[in-house]
Amino acid sequence: MKSGKSIFIHPFLRSIVAASALVASLPALAQSFHNAPASSAALRDPYTGQQNAKAGQPLYRQSCAPCHGANAKGTGNIPSLASGATQAAKPGEIFWFITHGDVPNGMPAWASLPAQQRWQIVTYLEFLRGPDAARLTAAGNSENAASGAINAPPPTPPFTDFRFEKPGTIRKIAVQDLPAPFATQSAGNGPTIVPRPAGVWPQAPKGFKVQLYATGLDNPRLIRTAPNGDVFLAETSKGQIMVFRGTAADGKPETTSIFASGLNEPFGIAFYPPGPNPKWLYIGNTNAVVRFPYKNGDLTATGPAQHLANLPANGRGHTTRDIRFSPDGKTMFVSVGSGSNVNDPDTHPEEKDRADILAFNPDGSHMRIYAYGIRNPVGLAINPKTGQLWCSVNERDALGDNLVPDYITHVQKGGFYGWPWWYIGGHQDPRLEGKRPELRNKAIVPDVLLQPHNASLEMTFYEGKQFPKQYHGDIFAAEHGSWNRAIRAGYEVIRVPLHQTGHATGEYQDFLTGFVLPNGNAWGRPVGVTVAPDGSLLVTDDGSNSIWRVVYTGK
Repeated sequence: MKSGKSIFIHPFLRSIVAASALVASLPALAQSFHNAPASSAALRDPYTGQQNAKAGQPLYRQSCAPCHGANAKGTGNIPSLASGATQAAKPGEIFWFITHGDVPNGMPAWASLPAQQRWQIVTYLEFLRGPDAARLTAAGNSENAASGAINAPPPTPPFTDFRFEKPGTIRKIAVQDLPAPFATQSAGNGPTIVPRPAGVWPQAPKGFKVQLYATGLDNPRLIRTAPNGDVFLAETSKGQIMVFRGTAADGKPETTSIFASGLNEPFGIAFYPPGPNPKWLYIGNTNAVVRFPYKNGDLTATGPAQHLANLPANGRGHTTRDIRFSPDGKTMFVSVGSGSNVNDPDTHPEEKDRADILAFNPDGSHMRIYAYGIRNPVGLAINPKTGQLWCSVNERDALGDNLVPDYITHVQKGGFYGWPWWYIGGHQDPRLEGKRPELRNKAIVPDVLLQPHNASLEMTFYEGKQFPKQYHGDIFAAEHGSWNRAIRAGYEVIRVPLHQTGHATGEYQDFLTGFVLPNGNAWGRPVGVTVAPDGSLLVTDDGSNSIWRVVYTGK
């Protein structure tokens, strides 16, 4: 149901969007569902019955699935409707939000839909909690999976889409390549996730081989290698951290263990102090940093989690929190994404300390802002050659297919990266025209501009010995995939060559592709990347709930 922007809206939505003047006049509760007024909780569905769930499914698929997904699990900055805040809300609050929307943040007002149809969508969302939901959703997905190949004109370089992603292809987007805002209409094109068809496999450059390392996971997200070579994985939705040890003859882990559970949307994983003998394992929950006692070889936590610091989290927007330590171990960096697409922090207090990289002492004390105006710095990494902090960023949506580029960049202390008033240097977001002119010349242009909306997530520097020498020190990053482009982009792993200098020159390379079928349905979505002890690259995929292993086999 999130598909639009303040000036242009997706053609289908534009005909039915009706921004309501009542929104400003109704009282809001700070803790209510999307600031729904208290009176909305008392609203009751006058059209009750199981038939409304079945009637609501095609309405959901037509109006909501393009953004929230066919299975309502969300994507990128678009929240899940099958879990989380929506499932905890009162039916009347959901009905109110569907009716009034939040147009500046991409959620249209659906007041022009007949009230019965709005209630049918609400009932369908409630139905997703039940045991029959998977069967009903699967039936809808099978219809989508049968559609034919996409027939659309090729993109204009340097912009591309999944149809033209190919391992080894070098790309470079420069500032002068950026189009004007709203050059194209904003699309709502969230992926339909389908099972991986027989014979379909990720594609890597010549000389590399892709193996299936682990399957049957539950929302595998960030992955990180411990100093002793064990591999730690955040299963974010399940609230747990897993450990994989070794690689057996069949390419699978030798040992698998659950290190800790009962966590709150864990994502970031870090070992402290830096070096070969850590004493703590740090976890970035969505609302806090916690740590467990840890020594090399621990497969399960030997003590309870210790709470170190609260993090900004109001139940909306980006929920990932990555953690890294400075090489000297004196500073803990934590990434905190925005709670919105383009809300002005000057007028939206819930954005305080968000869209920032925060810094703390290792014990969680002395919080300060290290860098700001970074809409969603999902993945953090320390450049081993320079010691600099780097990050991988999801930029804003709803300005058109080719705005605004996601990016990978080194992070300057005290640096301002534009959000929400400016982007990619001194380009003003027209939705905030005239605001904060004094920041224009402070907005930093990132090192590497990526395809807009491709949702760049975890990144890592390659320090292994298996790949050819020219890969040493380069960046690998997971591109989860777009929802805000007419033809999807991302859904791949990229390589950023640093040419053994530790510095980027703006180009990147398609490395691992093939996660989207010709009809546009996606079977896989890369999230995390890490280097295994043998020098292979491990890639998490929350579309197929797998981990892929990329090995180098020859010249």
